[in-house]
Amino acid sequence: MTREQLIGTIGKNGRRLNMMASDLANFDFSGLDLTQADFRFSNLEKANFHGAILRGADLSFSNLEGATFSDADLYEANLSFCALEDVDLSGANVEGARFNFAGRSKYRPPTEARPETITLTTILQKSGWGTLIGALLGALLTYGCNAIIYFTHLIWIATDPLMAGLYRFLIVQNVTDGAVVFLLTWALSGWLSRQFQLIWQRHVVVSLAVMGSFFIVNAGLYTLLGKPFIDELMKRPGGIEKTADWYIFLLGDLLIANFFLYVLQQGRQLTQKLSEQEFQLLNMEKLKTRAELDALQAKINPHFLYNALNSIASLVHENPDKAEEMTLLLSKLFRYSTGRDGELFATLADELEMVRTYLQVEQVRFSNRLTFTVEVSDPILNELRLPQFLLQPIVENAIKHGIAKRADLGRIDVRIYDKNGELHLCVHDNGPAFPDDMGAGYGLRSIQDKLKLLYGDDARVELQNWPLKQVLISILMTKIRSIHDVVIRDS
Repeated sequence: MTREQLIGTIGKNGRRLNMMASDLANFDFSGLDLTQADFRFSNLEKANFHGAILRGADLSFSNLEGATFSDADLYEANLSFCALEDVDLSGANVEGARFNFAGRSKYRPPTEARPETITLTTILQKSGWGTLIGALLGALLTYGCNAIIYFTHLIWIATDPLMAGLYRFLIVQNVTDGAVVFLLTWALSGWLSRQFQLIWQRHVVVSLAVMGSFFIVNAGLYTLLGKPFIDELMKRPGGIEKTADWYIFLLGDLLIANFFLYVLQQGRQLTQKLSEQEFQLLNMEKLKTRAELDALQAKINPHFLYNALNSIASLVHENPDKAEEMTLLLSKLFRYSTGRDGELFATLADELEMVRTYLQVEQVRFSNRLTFTVEVSDPILNELRLPQFLLQPIVENAIKHGIAKRADLGRIDVRIYDKNGELHLCVHDNGPAFPDDMGAGYGLRSIQDKLKLLYGDDARVELQNWPLKQVLISILMTKIRSIHDVVIRDS
């Protein structure tokens, strides 16, 4: 279709364009009004939508790799389940657009700016408040360190034991006071967040708590460490030089406590946000996996139906009784397929019953040319839950590429057994050997995709010609059981 033909189609359809499941790679849609257009399941790789109007358009499940949406209007458009690698969304209006389970784009939409992680380093690098906080922290730390060094030096060189004792008391008092302020604020931070909605209420409470601790800690330290030296020094002529009043030191404690509370509250909120995002990402990943498995499942069924109906059609006139028998068996298969109620897993026993029924369908077509066996080494394995339609495509391939190419008796053996901590699912046929350069067809690829999604590197598919021609699926038993536990928990 040319651009001119497309513009004419838009005019005939009153601007509502239906291009579902179309191959429109590299097509130029720039500047067109594609309001509410239907592009579902289409190949739009490197398509040009620059300046196009796509308000309410449905592009879900489409391949949009390398496409250009610069300055396009994507208001409330649906781009869910799309491949968005290297997509240009610069300047696009994406208000209300849906990007559920879509791939990463090269340019993020303006409404999806990447949040910056808040750390002390990033704060200090900011001008304004960052500079002010950095200067304040630097002053406090330097002053505090120099004070400790100063008094420690005085203790070291002091010849008067009373003054040395006073300096020790001052060091212990200030260090203990600072530690208590931080620990008290840290301990109260979580409780304050749960009990008080307003921030100022939290700061008032922590200030009161610090005031109480100030009097208790300093009174205790004075009685235990400072009083003997201060009393003796007060007896000397001139006594002790007067320092700042007690409330000045209290103000310092309150300032530090409220600063710590602010930092702790911000950190707690950031951690909570990150945890919620991680939880949402995990749920999204789980939903994405389920959607991908559903998509794989949906593609297997029509493929099987096509082959089965061809078999029935070939028997309708030649042998009506066999055609009737095959139709009844096919209805049994579809009860298994359509009665799953959204379930992606089935017990091995159910899966093998489906395989037996499928082979019975093919046995009607091939008559005496096909025999088969289905064996499970241990009945306990029948209770394992596996993804549905895991074996049927392999058995179907064995019929199509193995048994159908033999003029004499064909045989298919399905064997299930546990070996070295792995579940082995073998499908053997006595047809021609696999060629060395054999590529994976859709059925085999769908199985590989399922196993990769569910079991990762703990499952594999092998095509073997020796000692028997067979397709072997191996899955780690611990992985199967862990997936089973998740399925039971989520059901």
